[in-house]
Amino acid sequence: MEAPVNASNREASRPRAYDARRRQEAAEESRMLVLAQARDLFLTRGYGRTTIAAIAGASSVSKESVYKSFGGKPGLVRAIYEQSLLGAGGTPAEERSDRAQATVTDPRELMEQFGRFISEVSPLGSPVYLLIRDAAASGDPDMAALLNDVDAARYRRMLHNARQVLARGFLRADLTAEEVADVMFTSTSAELYEVLVLKRGWSAERYGQFMARTLAANLLPEPPA
Repeated sequence: MEAPVNASNREASRPRAYDARRRQEAAEESRMLVLAQARDLFLTRGYGRTTIAAIAGASSVSKESVYKSFGGKPGLVRAIYEQSLLGAGGTPAEERSDRAQATVTDPRELMEQFGRFISEVSPLGSPVYLLIRDAAASGDPDMAALLNDVDAARYRRMLHNARQVLARGFLRADLTAEEVADVMFTSTSAELYEVLVLKRGWSAERYGQFMARTLAANLLPEPPA
């Protein structure tokens, strides 16, 4: 005679449900740790002297998992740079910028917001851009290709911003979208951050305020006397 099977026995005999959500969360946590450790090592040691083995060891993962997730050092640097463009807030900086461009009604306030975005993103992105630039200058073809990619992407973003703000009627009437994009492209350059912040010791806040004034001076109509 078979023993009765109660509900608890049936529950215990079932395979435990696969927790896909927790697995995804753990994978994302591991990915973020790898990016953080890789960023620290790249910026401390430089691109050439940083190895996948060192990154894997610092992150307590295997080299194979790093290659599988990022495809090697160039993919890691690209991911670190793209992560930096999100800014420090919960909402990506580009989304907040688009919202400001669509809703702010005072042109000078918009320039001030641009300055705050620059002061937020530049400390994250500029050091990584300079890493890419220097590695490209040393002759690394992967970094040279990445440098071209990030420059092209940043210019496309600045052209997008230029067209958005011109459409609001905020800027000088004699400016084209390309001219506005050139001013914005220069104002968000890592080289300018390098000179004023890394070499001259400006704070990120001071730098952002300076860039807001620079954008206003070059793009907005002069206020009436």
